[in-house]
Amino acid sequence: MRLIITALLASLLADIAQAEPPHLRDRETGKYLGNLSANPYDPNSVNNPYGQYGSQYSPDSVNNPYGQYGSQYSNDSANNPYATNAPGIYGGDGYSY
Repeated sequence: MRLIITALLASLLADIAQAEPPHLRDRETGKYLGNLSANPYDPNSVNNPYGQYGSQYSPDSVNNPYGQYGSQYSNDSANNPYATNAPGIYGGDGYSY
């Protein structure tokens, strides 16, 4: 009985440990725009100031104030409160939040 409980617990913990963080995508094109991890060393995190999706100079970053996804004037921007195509937040299962 202990072996079964241990195996079930290990299985559940393995699923939790491998869960992917939510990520951003362009709602119209489906273009990946980085994940919402707080880890500044994750190469795909929007919180990595040197990464493709977190740099203030990258065209794919929501942190670029002059880029398509970071400008306060762009219709595709996360920083424009009036944007009609702001990036969507998606879970690891692919469903939008």
